[in-house]
Amino acid sequence: MPRAEFLPFAPPCLSDAEVDAVSEVVKTGVWLSSGPKTKEFEDSFCKKTGAESALALNSATAGLHLGLAVHGVKAGDEVLTTPMTFCATANVAELLGATVTLADVEPDTLLIDTKEIEKKLTKRTKAIIPVHYAGHACDMDRINGLARGGNCLVVEDAAHCMPSKVGDKYVGSSKNLTAFSFYANKNMTTGEGGMITGPKDLVDECRVLALHGMTRNAWDRFAKGGTWKYDVPAPGYKYNMTDIAAAMGVVQLKRIDELYDKRMKLVNFYDKSFAGSQFITTLKVKPGYQSAHHLYVIFLNLEKLSLDRDGFITQMTERNIGSSVHYTPVHMLSYYAKKYGWKPESFPNAHRAFQRMISIPLSSKLTTKDAEDVVQAIEDICLKFKR
Repeated sequence: MPRAEFLPFAPPCLSDAEVDAVSEVVKTGVWLSSGPKTKEFEDSFCKKTGAESALALNSATAGLHLGLAVHGVKAGDEVLTTPMTFCATANVAELLGATVTLADVEPDTLLIDTKEIEKKLTKRTKAIIPVHYAGHACDMDRINGLARGGNCLVVEDAAHCMPSKVGDKYVGSSKNLTAFSFYANKNMTTGEGGMITGPKDLVDECRVLALHGMTRNAWDRFAKGGTWKYDVPAPGYKYNMTDIAAAMGVVQLKRIDELYDKRMKLVNFYDKSFAGSQFITTLKVKPGYQSAHHLYVIFLNLEKLSLDRDGFITQMTERNIGSSVHYTPVHMLSYYAKKYGWKPESFPNAHRAFQRMISIPLSSKLTTKDAEDVVQAIEDICLKFKR
């Protein structure tokens, strides 16, 4: 029997503690924008991840944009990234006037293929943006080595990565500027929000650009002992996080291990359910990596089914199961396809994955019964539409 109520794809997992924290900021009413709670969130994030420095922002997109900007990316430069990512990863390079180049992905992880990076590096390559897809970190030793050899920089897209690890080290603890997302469907959320981590000198440069290029933020100017005086050494952006959002972030960060454990119970259930299926395969996680499992992606064996991916999603919706697709590859988006002349088959691994992929419900808020309903719906569809 189909579920009586629709199961959302990725509802946030919030508690009374987040409500109380946000309420306290609003009731106090002294700092609603960036202030002491934002500073607390930044400090706590550094302590958790081992990052040298951190800057709370209104999005991971802001972090990627700032990361490229402080490294001087400009018109005439190339920024190399993956087609299997949200459009923001490429958009930030375009906004700085740079040329976007793409390297195809590994078919089993959907991580950027380091062999393809090596092929695509040129003298004009200024930056590489590896995307830690679904929370699985890329091979950063190899990518950092390629960057050094190509005399270019690395800005990591870790939008899916809390709490991702390589060995015993968290993503975000490296010397690269690294951008995290706390969007509503992420493993930990502030509604809208992000964080950039990295060396203190680079994060401090980001801090200035994140608030109009001003040398003093509101807290430094308006708090007791502050001064109204400031300078603008360079034009900047409006990318700061509010204390309202940071209050939620502080609590979510304290709960991150609990949230991850709940998520992993569902991941393990899905893994066991789909093991050996003739209709479904799943993303691979390499040994030595702790994926945050922001997404649970399945691939349909379309040769065994009489409907395509979109038809499969329609069937899931009819069974009150939410789902999504992550992502329409960058090279298939109209702006990029027209500008660069890319065809769907220009990056065959990304294209093939896109045709077969579905992100199924995964959230720390979901129950085992929810996951059972998802698996039952998928199995029913596969049996109904098997060739």
